[in-house]
Amino acid sequence: MKHRLSTTMLRGVVTGFAAVTLAACSQETSMNSETPQTASSALIERARGLEAPQVEQRPVTIEQVGFTRVDEFQWIKDENWQQVMREPEALQEDIRAVLDAENSYLDAVMEPTEALQERIFQEIRGRIKEDDSSVPQPHGNYEYFTRYREGGQYPVFSRRPIDPETGEPAGEEEILIDGDAEAGDFDYLDFGNVEHSPNHEFVAYAVDTRGSEYYEIIIREVATGAVIATLTDESTGDFVWANDSSTLYWVWRDDNGRSKRVYRQNRNGGTSELIYDEEDPGFFVSVGSSDGENYIVINAGGHTSNEIRVIDAADPAGEPTLIAAREEGVEYYLTEATDRFYFRTNADGAVDFKIVSAPLDNPGRENWEDFVAHRPGVLVNGVIGFEDWLVRSERENALPRIVVHEYATGEEHEIAFEEEAYSLGMSGGYEFAVDRLRFSYESPSTPEETYDYNMRSRERVLRKRQEVPSGHNPDDYVVRRIMAPGHDGVEIPVTILHHRDTPIDGSAPLMLYGYGSYGITIPASFRVTPLSLADRGMVYAIAHIRGSMARGYQWYLDGKLELKMNTFRDFVSAGEALAAEGYTSRGNIVAYGGSAGGLLVGAAVNLQPDLFAGAIAAVPFVDVINTMSDAELPLTPPEWPEWGNPIESAEDYQTMIEYSPYDQITETAYPHILATGGLTDPRVTYWEPTKYVARMRDRRTDDGLTLLKMNMGAGHGGASGRFDSLRETALNWAFALMVTGLADGEVEDIAAE
Repeated sequence: MKHRLSTTMLRGVVTGFAAVTLAACSQETSMNSETPQTASSALIERARGLEAPQVEQRPVTIEQVGFTRVDEFQWIKDENWQQVMREPEALQEDIRAVLDAENSYLDAVMEPTEALQERIFQEIRGRIKEDDSSVPQPHGNYEYFTRYREGGQYPVFSRRPIDPETGEPAGEEEILIDGDAEAGDFDYLDFGNVEHSPNHEFVAYAVDTRGSEYYEIIIREVATGAVIATLTDESTGDFVWANDSSTLYWVWRDDNGRSKRVYRQNRNGGTSELIYDEEDPGFFVSVGSSDGENYIVINAGGHTSNEIRVIDAADPAGEPTLIAAREEGVEYYLTEATDRFYFRTNADGAVDFKIVSAPLDNPGRENWEDFVAHRPGVLVNGVIGFEDWLVRSERENALPRIVVHEYATGEEHEIAFEEEAYSLGMSGGYEFAVDRLRFSYESPSTPEETYDYNMRSRERVLRKRQEVPSGHNPDDYVVRRIMAPGHDGVEIPVTILHHRDTPIDGSAPLMLYGYGSYGITIPASFRVTPLSLADRGMVYAIAHIRGSMARGYQWYLDGKLELKMNTFRDFVSAGEALAAEGYTSRGNIVAYGGSAGGLLVGAAVNLQPDLFAGAIAAVPFVDVINTMSDAELPLTPPEWPEWGNPIESAEDYQTMIEYSPYDQITETAYPHILATGGLTDPRVTYWEPTKYVARMRDRRTDDGLTLLKMNMGAGHGGASGRFDSLRETALNWAFALMVTGLADGEVEDIAAE
């Protein structure tokens, strides 16, 4: 299903690590091999002399499924939180005072590193080509692309005419949507879907100016630039055009932040027509189009099952037709071919998914025929359909591959790659009757390369190599893949990046990144941000732990529900293996994760606090029991299949309470902690990191740092501008350098300058 700029309502948006994917460079290395055990950190000693906020305790006793717990900070959740998501100024004053005090304390602690943060920010920004643009995608007599201007914070969506015979540009750029102009005086701006109409005369786009993920859908006439309608300000940012270029289908978000309904509406506004209404609070709705753009596709899905309805895109007044009714544990995803539908599905026990096909006029499950059989351990990760080709992405043993199938001959071939660890992406574009596949290749040391691949001749043409303005030599870095032994004998893939001059003798500090939920797999891709750590002598590693699908769908199943503890133990095992192999040493690791990855960080430091020098928990899902017991929160009912339901099940409650970071904070010594949050975040609400920091500071027995950075004008993704978000990364990196002893010398050097 085509869905070019979707908004996914999961705790699966990873901040910080995955937020920036443009360019990187090599800086002069500043190596400091002292470990925090031996380094005398003046920055840490200074910070210990500052007075931290003490949050008032108002204990509440909660009885649930036979268990009792006491929450002394539950009052930090505003009773009118739904209003706060839309109107941040409505926050209770006593809660605002807590957040302001935490931000002031963080600023005071990090004040000596401000110049270091600025240096890191400028380094990362220097690796980004500011006037960058995407490789254009042809569609009819135009090619469409996105670009940034020099100094611009937001994308510019554009097109230019092309010669239909040669495919070459045949005219000047036309700006469809100017992101910088749209931002205006707003402190926050995020685009949802952005799509031109099939007749190329109109462009529709979704914008959120609060960070709450409620989007306006705006329609412009391309020829004049005039806004002709604003359809709604209650969408998920998810919509699609019908083929008449007059009708749009869009998804509505309810007061609790859930995507529940699909509406049909004319581009000129007017009355919207309800097309689909999802009654199950555990299912969210999305809308898109099939690869050949002949069908509008409505998907209603939970974590373990879904069902799809289609509407003839040439008959926008038509009614949705159900493909196959939802069935517990069965997922299926649609791809259109010339005369058949193809489905990627786990039906019939296909744990790692298989591909089946069915006729367009009778696509029900009773007519599904195996096309690519299930192969245990080989995950079918995605499918793109063309008129003559079906392309699938697969993953085996944490490495991706692309396989091309020709319908006429039945022949298949794989596109080959050689590095030890790498990442692939692929795109079908707007056009269906073509032999061209666009794919991208990158690794932690190799900037992204975008290719057009001729599936018939098997020739690849490099269309773009990610440019690094300040310079980047991949040979300056080493990329490795090791298999860490897990607590139960499994092997956990770990991707490693370090500067070639960093000694691998146990003396280097290390940042260990992980996620490990929802089946989301963190790729071994090129990131501009970790290079600022690598250039200073810090090793950077990604643990591909259970709860992801790095080693197939079973890898995901083995890290959820009653097996969730495997995720956290795998992360600890990865850290211990990295220390054992000399990449770092125990107590010299900074744990880093965002969203559900923040849960990972919180659980890991509870399990093995002495393994870590510090921990960065970005928008962390740490108050697990309370959140999963609140059925009004946007993600709670949909995520019971992921975590369990502690409202009804004593077993689920017991499982969660044993790893919930907030509930497992004990009176012991902990690493230095930095947690972040966003006031209007609907996925991980602001009170989770706030409560976590308050309880951690109250219970820890050492004098380590416990810090909270609350963004008062943003949601789950943090600051929206591409450069503003880098300042948040610079703060995180300065914290990591400070707690591992690497910052002291550099701060002194900067002061001397």
